[in-house]
This record gives sequence, C-alpha cells and structure tokens, in this order.
Amino acid sequence: MKSVFTRSVVACAAVLAIGAVHQASAQGLKKYESGTKEFWANPPPDWFLGDETEAQKGLAPPSGPPTGASDAELAATIKKIKLPPGFKIDVYASGVLAARQMAWGDNGTLFVGSFGLGNVYAITDKDGKKQVKTILKGLKMPTGLAFQNGALYVIDIDKLIRYDNAEANLDNLGSGKVVYDDMPSYVAHGWKYLAPDKDGWFYVPFGPPFNIGIPPTSLSQIRRVDPKTGNAEIVALGVRNSVGGDVDPRTGKYWFTENARDWISDDMPSDKLNMISKLGEHFGYPHCHQGDMEDPKFAMGHKCSEFTPPVLNLGAHVAPLGMKFYTGDQFPAEYKNNIFIAEHGSWNRHKYQGALIKRVIVDPDGKNAKQEDFATGFIEGDQGYLGRPADIVLAKDGSMLIADDWAGAIYRISYSK
Repeated sequence: MKSVFTRSVVACAAVLAIGAVHQASAQGLKKYESGTKEFWANPPPDWFLGDETEAQKGLAPPSGPPTGASDAELAATIKKIKLPPGFKIDVYASGVLAARQMAWGDNGTLFVGSFGLGNVYAITDKDGKKQVKTILKGLKMPTGLAFQNGALYVIDIDKLIRYDNAEANLDNLGSGKVVYDDMPSYVAHGWKYLAPDKDGWFYVPFGPPFNIGIPPTSLSQIRRVDPKTGNAEIVALGVRNSVGGDVDPRTGKYWFTENARDWISDDMPSDKLNMISKLGEHFGYPHCHQGDMEDPKFAMGHKCSEFTPPVLNLGAHVAPLGMKFYTGDQFPAEYKNNIFIAEHGSWNRHKYQGALIKRVIVDPDGKNAKQEDFATGFIEGDQGYLGRPADIVLAKDGSMLIADDWAGAIYRISYSK
C-alpha cells in the first residue's frame, strides 16, 4: 500500500489505525495472520500496517491538507520544482481534491477521478479560466477513468460504469450503465486504474486486500476487459498493487508500475516497472520481490527464477502510480516514446523518497532500461510533502499534465527552446 489516506472514511480508518499502532507499540509489534480467509474477507481498519518490525514500528500514512493547497501555496510550490533546461511548470487547475487518474474528452474536457472522496471532476475552459466541476459524487473510490467513443468510463472498486455522451451532460450524467462487475468489493487495494488499448479494451489491475499474504484467486492479477461485451481475460498474475500503466505505442504491449510490499526495511524491497510480454506471466507476488528477493515469510519454497523479473527497479517505497509513454511533439526528439512515471512518495520509510516525475528510457523489448529524475522538489526535509504526483496525461499540444492528490491540483509541464 502506497497511498495517502485522506478526507474520507478511509482517512478516518487511517487515523484510527495510527492510534492503534501507538497503543500496540507499548504491547509489542502489531502482527496479522494475513494469509487467512478471515483476514481478507473482513480486513481490519488498519489492514495496511501489516506485520510491524521493531525498526519501523509506528510508521503510518500521512494525511494531506483536507481542502488542498491554496493558490498562493501552489504558486510557492511550483517555484521549488526542478526540471531540465527548457521545461517549465505551471498550475493548470486548483481545487481538484484528491486528484487521481485523468482522461481527455473529445471536446477538451479533462475528467479527473479521486481517491477517498467519491468524486469525479470535469475541468473545462471558460474565457481563458479553468472551471472545476464535480460531476459525480458518493462513489466508493473512483480513482480510475477513461474516455472513448463519447463515453466516460469510471471504475469504482467493484463496478465499471459507462456514462454516455458525457461531455454534453456534465450537469446530469445520470446513474450510468454498469458494463463489468466481476470484481471483489474490498476497498483495501481495491482502487483501480484504466488503461485502454487499440481495440478499446481496458487493462485493469486487481490488488490484494493486505500488505502481504496469499491472495484470493480473484486478486493479485491484471485483467483485460471489453467494456462492450463484459468479456475479460487474465493477462498477468503475481501483481501486488498496480495503480498505473500504459500501452507501448511501438509494440502494443502493456507496461505497468507496481508498488512492492511494506514492513521489511526502509530500503527494501524496490518498487517496479514491468512489461507483459506473454499472456499469463507471473510477476512474483507474494513469493518474490524486486526480481531477486524471496519473501521472508511467503516464499514458501519458490525461487525468484520462477517469475518474470521487472524491467526496472525504481527504488524502495517511491510508490509509482500513473505512467505514460511520451507520444507528443513538443518535447525534444530524444523524449519520444520515453516513459514518464508519477511517483507518489513514501510512507513506510523514515525519510521519504519518490514524490517526483521519473523519466525512463528503454528499448521496445524492455532492454537497456535507465531512469532519471525529471521533475523534483515535492518534498522538503525528511517528511515534508508539498505535493504527491499521482497521474500523468498528455495534452494535444504535447505538454504534460500531472495530477497531485496531496495538493488537490493539476500541473502543466511544457517545453520551449
């Protein structure tokens, strides 16, 4: 689990959990038998805390400002963001609380999901100013969305819902139509991300309802779902918590970020960038982490050599979420088909890391991968978040938009010689 628990029932659970940790600390380390059906059928409020270690006892997710950052605070933040020469960052929109996945409508509406609030937003332009409208309320956890053929698709834990002719009905989307619901109802790691392919199907991740354990057979996998028919296929197994992915424009293969388990140490295991090269690959969870580290409890005789290794290890507790291949023309030519990853940042670590935009240069076959920081400055000191990048989307002009669920804002990164 690598998410900020804010402004919701989930936020309340986190607060309760922090109190529970402090209480448990006096009595010893908190421990769960998370491999049992009783655990995943009824996860406790502090399910994400897992089995504490003495070295990490008491760590818990921080909560962001409940009303987001003010315009003045955002203006101060973007002055601290460091980018390569020629790039600049601006605030595209504020007041987009708990902003997660973004998708463009055909007519220029930017749709944004949210974590914890149950909201979906539409951002439109009026007289040169961005207007943020809450178009859906009261959903469970609508973090993931997509737009195609005039329809807005929202995935809400256990339902994929289609809202037809969405841009013409922003004031009244109605209840929508459920087009796929073969999904467990657990909120824990149940928030999802939608990545469309060229055939109009969606890649959808299914996380397990705990930090580490033997998952139910319907979870720890990635499916490919056809929203027209409701048909689906399992394309990958052994995946912990993926909240971002994209289809490679060069090959059509699906790449995805993955958050590794917590409660081992500050520096292990590493979060990952993966590529699915064949149907049904197993990426190691819960037996193996970062491609070469067998789990101390759940290896269960398995060797890491049995599983598909990551294309790239991104670092421990950096929390990679949304990612996109750069297909625009505004950035310099050497950025074409590079991967940009929104790293949400740590909580299960004494000194936070991540909370940046990472650039990955990699061959179509996953070889010769290298990574570098692209946009930094969202952390001050050891644990001082100014923002937490959560998703990336490209604009028609080739600029890049970044969703920040901590500050409740969308940023725009552009390039000029």
